[in-house]
Amino acid sequence: MTVYVPSAADPILNDAEPAIVDTLTRLPIHPDRDRLFNELHTRPFPVLDNGSRISQVALLHAGREVGVEFAHLVKLCERYSVLPPAPDSSCYYQNFGAFELRWERHTEFSTYTFIHREIGPAAFERLALNLLPTGWLAELPGQIISGLHIDIQPMPQPEPAADQIRDYFENHRLISAWVVDKRARLWTAYRIHRDGLGRILVHNRELNSCQLGRLCRRLLEMETYRMMVLLAFPMAKNLAPELAVMDHQLATVNQQINEIGGLDDERRLLGQLSTLAARIEHLRSETNFRFSAARAYYELVLKRLGELREQEEPGMQTFGEFLPRRLTPAFRTCEAVSSQLDELAERIDRASELLRTRVDLTLEAQNQDLLHSMNQRGALQLQLQQAVEGLSVVAISYYVVGLIKYLAGSLHELGWLAEPELIVGLSVPVCLYLVWRGVQRLHRQMGPTQ
Repeated sequence: MTVYVPSAADPILNDAEPAIVDTLTRLPIHPDRDRLFNELHTRPFPVLDNGSRISQVALLHAGREVGVEFAHLVKLCERYSVLPPAPDSSCYYQNFGAFELRWERHTEFSTYTFIHREIGPAAFERLALNLLPTGWLAELPGQIISGLHIDIQPMPQPEPAADQIRDYFENHRLISAWVVDKRARLWTAYRIHRDGLGRILVHNRELNSCQLGRLCRRLLEMETYRMMVLLAFPMAKNLAPELAVMDHQLATVNQQINEIGGLDDERRLLGQLSTLAARIEHLRSETNFRFSAARAYYELVLKRLGELREQEEPGMQTFGEFLPRRLTPAFRTCEAVSSQLDELAERIDRASELLRTRVDLTLEAQNQDLLHSMNQRGALQLQLQQAVEGLSVVAISYYVVGLIKYLAGSLHELGWLAEPELIVGLSVPVCLYLVWRGVQRLHRQMGPTQ
C-alpha cells in the first residue's frame, strides 16, 4: 500500500494556503488571545557573559499611573536618541550604547535594570548605575525598596579564598555557595554598602550566556521579593500590641456575659462587641492585601532559592541557609498577626451571636410577661364592662320609667287615667326587662365583627 505524503513544493498544498489564511481570518478568535499567548514571552531573561555588570533598583510606585514612568523613560530616550517605549507598555528593553536598560512594571513596584559589559576592571570597580545621568536617577518616580549590583567574573585560577573576596564587600562577613551543579560560585554579604545597594559576585566556571542570564534574573528576583515580604513586617509589629489589647477586651466581655443582670447590661456588652468587630474589620481591610502579598512573595523567594541548586562550600554559609533563617521568622510573625486577626473576628462573631441569643430570650420573656399582663387587664376590663352594662340597664330603665311617669301624670290631669302611680310601678319591671333584652341583642349583633 502506497501512502501519499505532501511536500512543500506540492501544488495542491500551495493552492490550499490562501484558503487556510482566509479561514483563519473568519475564525471567532477571542480579542485577548494574542496578548495572552504572548504573555509567555514577556519579561525574558537577559543574555549575559563574563564581564557583565548589572545594577537593579526596584521602586514602589504607590499606585502612580504608568504615564509618570513613561514620561521619565522618554527623557532618558531623548537624551540618548533611542526609541522610547509604547505608552501602554509594561516592560521596555533597549540598548543605549554604553549600557542596556530593562524596565518592568509590576503590580506594586517597577524594576530598572542596567547592564554594562566590560572585561578588565576588578569586581564592583565600574558599576552600571554610574553610567546613568545623576539628575535622571534622582528623579526616578517612586521609592527604592530594593537595590543590587551583580558583577560576573570568570573563575580565577587558582580559586580565591574568602579573605581575598572580602575586600569587595567592605570586609563584611561573607555568604557563599556553588550553584547549578558547581558550574558557578556566588559571593555576597547581604549588606547595604556605601552606595546604598547590595552586592553579589558571580564567579563563572562553565555557565553559558543564557544560563548566566537566568541565574542573574533569579538573584535579582530573590532580592526584590525578599524585600517585598519584609514590607509587611513593620505593619505586623505595629498591630501586635493593639491586637493583644483587643484580645483582653474580648475576654473581659465574654466573662461579663455570664454576669449579665438585665437588658441594659446586654445592650452595653453588645455595643462593646460591635465596636471591636468594626475595628477588626477595618484592620483586616487595611492589612489583608499586604499579608496576602507577603505570602505570595515568600513562596517565590523559596522557589528561586530552590532553582539555584546550591552546593555547600565547607566553612561557608549558603544562601539557602542564610535567607530562610532570617526571613522566615519575620514572615511567620506576619502570618501569626494575620491569623490572630481572623481568629479575633471569629471569636467576636461567636460572642455576638451568644449575646444576641440572650437578648432575644430576654425580649421573648418580656413579651410573654407583657401578654400575660394584657390578658389580666383584658379580663378586668371585661368585668368592668359587664358592671357598667348592668348600671347602664338600670340607668336607661330609670329614664324610661321617668318618661312613663310624665306621660301617666299628663293623662291623669286630662282625666283619662285614674291611678298613674300604679301604671308607673308596673312599668318598672317591664322597662328593666326590655332594656336588658335590647342590650343582649346588641351584643349578639356586634359579636361577629369584634
